[in-house]
Amino acid sequence: MNDGDRIVMISSGLTRVVMNNRAAYATVKGAVETLTKYTAFELGGRGIAVNCIAPGAIATDFSGGAVRDNPDVAKAIGDMTALGRPGLPDDIGMMVAALVSEDNRWVNAQRIEVSGGMRI
Repeated sequence: MNDGDRIVMISSGLTRVVMNNRAAYATVKGAVETLTKYTAFELGGRGIAVNCIAPGAIATDFSGGAVRDNPDVAKAIGDMTALGRPGLPDDIGMMVAALVSEDNRWVNAQRIEVSGGMRI
């Protein structure tokens, strides 16, 4: 990596909320959040900012495409989300783009939830 570069790691909203049968996945994502802080500390002297985003339910292939392909699941997600819908891949991509931009060069070692306000 070059000095001054940016790293964006991907965590999950499941580190904040608890659901059945998600313990292993959420535990690994919790480790990603800790790794974010340590990496930010260790690379800070080189001007490298390290952050992670924690997406909520996103309409993708994840979990067999359940959020994307099942209207009942999408409605249930929307009903528990302040913005009233599941996330889209572009919602996550825009946050990654923002974090790697020079405009956010002073944001470092942060977990940023990108969930539309799911389960607030």
